[in-house]
Amino acid sequence: MNSNRLNPLLATSLALFLTAGLPLASMAADHAAPAEAPAADAHAAPAKKPASSASAAKAMGDQVREAVEAGGTANKRITLVVNGKEKKFITMPAKPPAAAAEAPAAAPAKAGEHATEHAPTAAPKHAAVAVNPKASRAYIRAKAAAMTGHESPAAVDAAAAHHDGEVHWAYEGANGPQAWGQLKPEFNACAIGKRQSPINIEESATLQGPAEPLQFNYMPSSGSVVNNGHTIQVDLYGDNAITVRGSTYKLLQFHFHTPSEEQINYRNFAMVAHLVHKNPEGQLAVVAVLLDPGTTNALINKVWTYMPLDTNDRVRMPVGIIDMNDLLPKDQRYYQFMGSLTTPPCTEGVLWMVLKQPTTVSKEQIKLFSQLFPRNARPVQPVNGRAVRDAQ
Repeated sequence: MNSNRLNPLLATSLALFLTAGLPLASMAADHAAPAEAPAADAHAAPAKKPASSASAAKAMGDQVREAVEAGGTANKRITLVVNGKEKKFITMPAKPPAAAAEAPAAAPAKAGEHATEHAPTAAPKHAAVAVNPKASRAYIRAKAAAMTGHESPAAVDAAAAHHDGEVHWAYEGANGPQAWGQLKPEFNACAIGKRQSPINIEESATLQGPAEPLQFNYMPSSGSVVNNGHTIQVDLYGDNAITVRGSTYKLLQFHFHTPSEEQINYRNFAMVAHLVHKNPEGQLAVVAVLLDPGTTNALINKVWTYMPLDTNDRVRMPVGIIDMNDLLPKDQRYYQFMGSLTTPPCTEGVLWMVLKQPTTVSKEQIKLFSQLFPRNARPVQPVNGRAVRDAQ
């Protein structure tokens, strides 16, 4: 009778010792209790048990308790059998291993911060940590954007799917302006540059006074229209040029943004045309022509007539159809400052002239472009104390 009552306790202790890997001393295998043994028998009054058995059980119980509390070896699995049912526990070491002790625990996120964005997911303590095949920079950026509500989960998978291919910048989503500087090493200036474009031109902070006039030397020429995936661009053939600061810059191409990238006193215009020039020394000069709703513009009407519809599609225009003078306002006074390209790689050292007077375009012309490119404007960048000339 006493032996039967002791068996469940011994079985419990035996299961604990076996699964924990603890020393069994002189315990024998035939002490295992049958599964149907009542649990109540295991807690029978010790006074009815032989003193030796009670002492052994108590000593064994103390060892089991110490093993559970101290944990023994790290990540030890212990199985407790009660009434034939198993319950599994994981023991942890009283002190972490040296490697674990050196790694600080992740601090809890403060209000308004996204501390979890960069924190790895904790793996189960008894399982090996698998390497995530999606752990690329593009995937991490897209994942962080999705976690903060800036991008859909589908964009995360799309970024992971083609992270080994060519990186394409965009005006929105995970590869939008906020990420340009991290997409490629050569785009670094987009993130760290101090003379970036576009900017907001606040008239009260400009250098107001006399300035040399812009000398435009534009004549009828031909060109081809291309949809480059970011805008509609016209590559010109001919000798169109401007002269400013004692240098002549040849007109290479012009393209469009909606809304205008430049702001005047924090106001955007409906569109802007950027006329990109280059001098023999390789320096760039861009003339920005602001576009606002009004009457139809003849030059833009010609460009839209030959507008390609597919990305990288190019349409050649008839000879002599392009006259850039049709795009220029009558008042050609300007704001002047040093800036950068407004698209990657955001190269700095670009001379900018923003014409003060807008040119008019019809609402239909604006709508047609916006249907292809709803928004293709980089946000304004910090002025960082730059001098902005206001030509009077």
